[in-house]
Amino acid sequence: MDLTQWSYEALGKKACEALKKNGFDARFVSSPAEAFSIIMGFVNKAGNVAFGGSQTLKELGIREAASEIGVSIIDHSRPGLSPEEKLDAMRRELTSDLFLTGANAVTLDGRIMNVDMIGNRLAAMLFGPKKVVAVAGANKIVRNEDEALTRIELVAGPMNSKRLGLNNPCAVTGICSDCNSDTRICRAYQVLRKRPSETDFTLIIVGTVMGL
Repeated sequence: MDLTQWSYEALGKKACEALKKNGFDARFVSSPAEAFSIIMGFVNKAGNVAFGGSQTLKELGIREAASEIGVSIIDHSRPGLSPEEKLDAMRRELTSDLFLTGANAVTLDGRIMNVDMIGNRLAAMLFGPKKVVAVAGANKIVRNEDEALTRIELVAGPMNSKRLGLNNPCAVTGICSDCNSDTRICRAYQVLRKRPSETDFTLIIVGTVMGL
């Protein structure tokens, strides 16, 4: 028996049960391939697809797969965009048919926590797109909101700052210091305790390590 896989499955299913009680369409899958299949099912039905920042989606190769089938893509992180074009893409993401993103933490009592520098991802998760799909590895599961914040301060924030090459204190020390850096990425915090009432929201938990 793979004990890590067993643990992730047990925690993932428990989190999904709680998320469903909070109004989310929550699904646990054992493998990235299953997550890919579900997400591409939504992509195939969409006229356009927008992407919020997500290392998990990159690991799944969703953007490339969507491009191959000719779906119209809105992606503010596409190389070569000017600052004005990037902001325009972010605004268009808010009214997309399908908005795909990740989650920084998912709690066992059915809550989703994210943090952003600009807030475009958080805004789209609240209201605007016709459909929102978020995907998270089981490594993102924590007990409660306090542990979710701790995860952001010890893992997601520092690792993303390091990944982006930003001159933030956490990219050196590996821990949040609640800095005043101009390039601080942890500026807007969001906790979804219930599904936003007018948002069709699916969260997929994958029973393995994915994302940061």
